[in-house]
Amino acid sequence: MRILVTGSSGWLGQTLVPRLRRAGHAVVGIDPLPAATTQAVGSIADRDFVRAVMRDFGVEAVIHAGALHKPHVETRSRPEFVAVNVQGTLNLLEESVAAGSPVDRFIFTSTTSLMISKAIRAGRAGGATKAEWITEAMTPLLPRNIYGVTKLAAEHLCRLFHELHGLPVVILRTARFFPEDDDMAHTMAQSEPNAKANEFLFRRLTVEDAAESHVAALHKAPELGFDTFIVCARTPFARDDCEALIHDAPAVVARYFPHYRDLYARLGWTMFPSIDRVYDSTKAAKRLGFVCRTGFAEKLAEIEASLAGEKRTG
Repeated sequence: MRILVTGSSGWLGQTLVPRLRRAGHAVVGIDPLPAATTQAVGSIADRDFVRAVMRDFGVEAVIHAGALHKPHVETRSRPEFVAVNVQGTLNLLEESVAAGSPVDRFIFTSTTSLMISKAIRAGRAGGATKAEWITEAMTPLLPRNIYGVTKLAAEHLCRLFHELHGLPVVILRTARFFPEDDDMAHTMAQSEPNAKANEFLFRRLTVEDAAESHVAALHKAPELGFDTFIVCARTPFARDDCEALIHDAPAVVARYFPHYRDLYARLGWTMFPSIDRVYDSTKAAKRLGFVCRTGFAEKLAEIEASLAGEKRTG
């Protein structure tokens, strides 16, 4: 399959493009920044550029992972977010359904961030009495910044083009997998590895798993027609845990992983005292057939193996 990957120079793109090529696909990557995984340097906000790349390469499938992201909120203007995240998505969709286009599937990398309102983000400090259990059925969606607003608008464009043109579209609302510093680490005075390990309980996945979810969506899109999935490491928690999670998250984690306290103590790590949300990826497992390989249990196993190795060599 001849696949266009936008955002090919980014964190996800540099993992996804080689993964697709290993599977035998012909891939063209486009991005404003040059990289080994990018063949065409330019902006998706430029429709002429998008048209030329898609037609010259004979693109049959689009994986639209390129965007301005949450870290850009402080450094890029709102019009720039609209130009890239909304107009750029529209350009790709328009060219996908243009006369003579061979594109028969479109995968859109969205974000769980657009599901988090200011109230949810405030958590216990804002008066929440239980963690929010988040599924794809959650309404209303009230994104709290320009990043979330533009990604939600782009999702609606994807839905519209499926309804108008029958273009198979799969939207993947990915949880955190970025390598940047974690805001929870600063809030809780924890190390980056500590905070990110904690998040595998409820709102994180590896970049490798993020890439694999796109491969799964690519193959499933024609069968699904249109659908939206939360993509996150599977949580060990149940809905009944939500009240306890907001008030005493360490105690809840200890019920599922009794040995975590000892492992964390040996590293000088701590658990978040409160967890304000839990992303439920059950739908992706059932309808997309995708489950993340790495979750909190696997992270604990990595820690245990590392500590055992240190003991043997110490």
